[in-house]
Amino acid sequence: MTTEAASPPGSAGTPPAAPTAEEFAAVQRSAEFAELRRSYRSFAFPLTVAFIAWYLLYVLLSSYAGGFMGTKLFGNVNVALVLGLAQFATTFLIAWLYSRHAAARLDPKAAAIKARMEAGE
Repeated sequence: MTTEAASPPGSAGTPPAAPTAEEFAAVQRSAEFAELRRSYRSFAFPLTVAFIAWYLLYVLLSSYAGGFMGTKLFGNVNVALVLGLAQFATTFLIAWLYSRHAAARLDPKAAAIKARMEAGE
């Protein structure tokens, strides 16, 4: 099956040359790439540590504080159920926050690096 799609602007139907290993290494050493990594790590590492601590707190409370976790809040809903559902809520919250962070801070920097590499600079 063939398509009738036009070639991207600036291409004569041939793909651009793949960057060499030396070019990749040079980009990795660049300040621009270091800033991209720092921006990623400054977001991902603290949230990862916080979420693991939150999860371990839930597990420890479930194991050693059964009386507290069994405390009824209303009807048949107890503390354990609320905290367990909060685990899911925080997972989705972190995913949403990361998506916003990536779109605002990581993607533009990565696109600039990619464009520079594709241009052969």
